[in-house]
Amino acid sequence: MGGEPARIVTGTDKSLKQRFAATRALTEALAAPLSDADATIQSMEDASPAKWHLAHTTWFWETFLLRDHSPGYRLWDERWPFLFNSYYEAEGARIARGRRGMLSRPTVAQIGEWRAAVTDAMAQLLDDPALAPLIELGIAHEQQHQELLLTDIKHALFQSPLGPPMWERGAAASTSIAAEEAGWRSFPGGIAMIGHDGESFAFDNEGPCHRVLIEPFALADRLVTNGEWQAFIADGGYRNAALWLSDGWAWVNAEGIDAPLYWRGDQQFTHCGWQDRDPAAPVAHISYYEADAYATWAGMRLPTEFEWEAIARGQHSSAEPAHDPAAGNQLDHAAPPLPRGGADLFGDCWQFTRSGYLPYPRFAPAEGAVGEYNGKFMSGQVVLRGASCATVRGHSRASYRNFFYPHQRWQFTGLRLAKDI
Repeated sequence: MGGEPARIVTGTDKSLKQRFAATRALTEALAAPLSDADATIQSMEDASPAKWHLAHTTWFWETFLLRDHSPGYRLWDERWPFLFNSYYEAEGARIARGRRGMLSRPTVAQIGEWRAAVTDAMAQLLDDPALAPLIELGIAHEQQHQELLLTDIKHALFQSPLGPPMWERGAAASTSIAAEEAGWRSFPGGIAMIGHDGESFAFDNEGPCHRVLIEPFALADRLVTNGEWQAFIADGGYRNAALWLSDGWAWVNAEGIDAPLYWRGDQQFTHCGWQDRDPAAPVAHISYYEADAYATWAGMRLPTEFEWEAIARGQHSSAEPAHDPAAGNQLDHAAPPLPRGGADLFGDCWQFTRSGYLPYPRFAPAEGAVGEYNGKFMSGQVVLRGASCATVRGHSRASYRNFFYPHQRWQFTGLRLAKDI
C-alpha cells in the first residue's frame, strides 16, 4: 500500500542498501522451513502460497525498478509476470487469484535463482537518490508480504489433520506476560491532527494530515485476552443475536462460528503446531464482527481509528508519535510469531476500529501503476491499527492504516476496548 512515498526513517541506523538486503534475506529465511509442497499449497482465495509471495515480491522489484529504470535489463522469464502480478491492472493480464496454488512450476529453487539475480541486479540502483522513494516503497511492500507469508502458511498448515508445525515446538520460546486488570488511557477531547505529516516514509492512504474533532473517551491499556474471550463464549456470546450486527449474525450462523479461528478445546494452532492456549495472552484471529459483538457484550465499544491514533501519538494537536517505531513489534528475525501481551499499543495483534476504510480529505492516489496500491480498495473494509507479532520491526507507525473485510480473521487480529467519558 502506498503512493508517492517520502524518505523513510525507521528508527534504525541502517542504510537503504542494508535495509534492502536485510528485507530480501528475511523473506527467504521465513520460507526456509517449508518444503516445496508446503510452499505451493493455497488454502483459500484470500491467502497465497508462500512460493507466490517469494515470487511476487521479486516481480515487484523487477517490474517497477529494473525494467523501468535499468537500461538494457531483460526480464528473467517473460512468462512470469502473468503468474506473479497481483492486482495491477496497468501491468496487464494475470492468473486468477484463486489459481495461484496450481503453480507447481516454477519450483521454489527456480524462484530462488530469480530472487538472487534480481537482488544482485538491484545493486546498481540503490545509490540513485531519485529512485529512493520507489525503493522505500518496495521495501515496505516486501515487509507486508513477509507478514502475509506467515499468516497464509499458518492457515494452510491448519487444514491438515496432522497439525504440522512450521517450526519445531522448541523454537517458540515465548513467555506470556500475565494479564493484569485493564487500565485506561484517557483523551480529554478536542481537535486532533490525524494522518502522516513529515519527511519519513508513509503510504499514501495515511495522508494528507487533517483535523478531526474527538469527544472525550478512554482506550484500554491492553488487548482483550484469551481468558476474557472464553468468558464471552461461556456466557453464550456466539448464540445471542442481540450482541451482533445484522451481517455478523448472518455470518456466524452461515459459517457455524463459535470461537476464534485456530481454537480447539483448550488448545490453539500456532506456527509450532497445536499448543495449550494461554488465557493471559491476547486473543487473536477474530473478525470485525466478533470484535464488535464482544465489545457490546462487555458494555464498551470499539475505538475509531482517529481515537486510536490520538492516543498512539500522545497528542492533543500536532506531535511526534509517542512510541519507538523500531520497537513496535516482535518480528526481527525468522522466528514463529505468537502474541504475548503487554501495555504497548504495537506488537501483538492488529486492532479493529469501527472506522470504515475511506479516503482522508484531499486524498489523491499516486500516478501510474503504484497508484493502484491503496485507493481502489477504499470500499467495504474496516481499518485496523497498530502492528502484530508477525509485523516486521519498524514497519508500522501511529498513522499506519491496515484494512480488511469484516469477516476476515486469518491475520493476527485482536481487540482493544474503548469507552466514552
